[in-house]
Amino acid sequence: MKHGVEVTNRGSTFRVWAPRHRSLSLVLDGRTLPMNPQGQGQFSLYSPEASAGTRYAYQFEDGRIRPDPASLRQPEGVHRASAVFDTKAFRWREEGWEGIDLEALVFYELHVGTFTQEGTLDAAAAYLAELAELGVTCVELMPVQPFAGDRNWGYDGVLPYAVHESYGGPVALQRFVDAAHRAKLAVCLDVVFNHFGPEGNYLGEFAPYFSSRHRTPWGDGINYDGEDCGPVRELVVGAATQWIRDFHLDALRLDAVHAIPDESPRRIVREIADAVRDVGREMGRKIYVVAESDLNDRRVVERRPGGWGTSSAWADDFHHAVHAFLTGERSHYYADFGSREDISRALEEGFVYQGQFSPFRGRPHGTPTKGLLPPQFVFALQNHDQVGNRPLGERMIALIPREAWPSLAAILVLGPALPLLFMGEEYGETRPFLYFTSHSDPALAKAVSEGRKRELIAAGVGDVPDPQDPATFLASKLSHRRDGDHGVIRGVYQELLRMRRRFQRCIAEEWPQAAWAGNVLAISRSQFSLRANLGPDAASGLPPWGWRVEPAGGA
Repeated sequence: MKHGVEVTNRGSTFRVWAPRHRSLSLVLDGRTLPMNPQGQGQFSLYSPEASAGTRYAYQFEDGRIRPDPASLRQPEGVHRASAVFDTKAFRWREEGWEGIDLEALVFYELHVGTFTQEGTLDAAAAYLAELAELGVTCVELMPVQPFAGDRNWGYDGVLPYAVHESYGGPVALQRFVDAAHRAKLAVCLDVVFNHFGPEGNYLGEFAPYFSSRHRTPWGDGINYDGEDCGPVRELVVGAATQWIRDFHLDALRLDAVHAIPDESPRRIVREIADAVRDVGREMGRKIYVVAESDLNDRRVVERRPGGWGTSSAWADDFHHAVHAFLTGERSHYYADFGSREDISRALEEGFVYQGQFSPFRGRPHGTPTKGLLPPQFVFALQNHDQVGNRPLGERMIALIPREAWPSLAAILVLGPALPLLFMGEEYGETRPFLYFTSHSDPALAKAVSEGRKRELIAAGVGDVPDPQDPATFLASKLSHRRDGDHGVIRGVYQELLRMRRRFQRCIAEEWPQAAWAGNVLAISRSQFSLRANLGPDAASGLPPWGWRVEPAGGA
């Protein structure tokens, strides 16, 4: 079954799955045309006049008009008509780009709307040369799929194939990826297949895209394993593969795979991972799927039968261990962490929790990691969740002594896992990253604001910035400062990333040994060792909060 619009030089064919309707019409540039039933709930219509830019929508028997569930472009927002977009029209200039090796990935996570004052993909592309010079190798975009209004993290997207228009639309994403590849940078896109946003989500009016068999934090689960689930899975897998095939992305980050309800023998996560890799092989490219998961379950990255088949997984235990140790916070999931040994275990084995009892969860948590390799894990000192889910959106650098940051950067960059930097981290950004929305429904906006207060990581804060207030969004825009110690911190990251490239194979193939002497952490491998002082007093030949890299065996 096919979804969406197929564009040729002789016109366009429109296809939509709508088994909840006996008849369906295509509204094409103001004309209403009856569509042809094709069986199994699918309707289609060929139009020789429709070409790139043509506005269209689908009309139900009762007169309701809705955008295409597989729309590639929404020029006037999620509630209005879709527009035909020809993905093949773009002229790529990325000659010879084949991607990069998994162990060479250094992620730089950014939110398009707050990364620059303009808040567009074209404006963000102007910084690609700087990021390449810094030493990151993969720009990771937070979700760009269309959402209601102009301000959102992106996790309220409702149309999985399209690019939000205020970011520049789909052709701007193609330009961004093309420019990144010419700068020798890979691009990863965050995609959300565990739920759709609450506003502009019309999929359920077409077909059984959702099922009450599963409940999620967002309501009924997506129908990945019930009756008529085949076309639902095809819609999602088709969206995943189009990002690789038509937009030349190098990796997908699957949001919250632990919240994807699926009891199928072959999970949708596995189907997506296999499908995008197949497209990558056809294109002669190295393609990866990274999973966000709080399960601490090795199956997420295993390809053997029963495994979910992703390339790597976000492993938050490292962040939690470092954060709890240095800040002293013990609320929410930080209740499970706080000791030096937690940091050591994360560095030596990837997960801290590998089956032992978790006080936060009230049950055993995790699986052993023996046999897994360091590049199958992604570590971060902070990311959009860990910063933005705090009441005031404070970055970690604002919660600890600022002079401690270079040592933490050294532990992250020269640690075992693939490192992820959150935008601005590389120069010590102090502006917050807050949660912001622009829902048009006042009742929904209020519900979202109230709901956020129940989800926040740190408690005890009075007034939480209103997500709907434009000032909350504007306060989250980066400063891109280079003066004073901002430039110094950036220089430290650049030096560390240069070292990581030098020792890349050693880092990828060996889990390190981690040992403490007071507040000094030593991370040792066959070729080099890192010592980092995580205390305010000089110790073991290191100044307060200082760090040093030494050849194997010491200098």
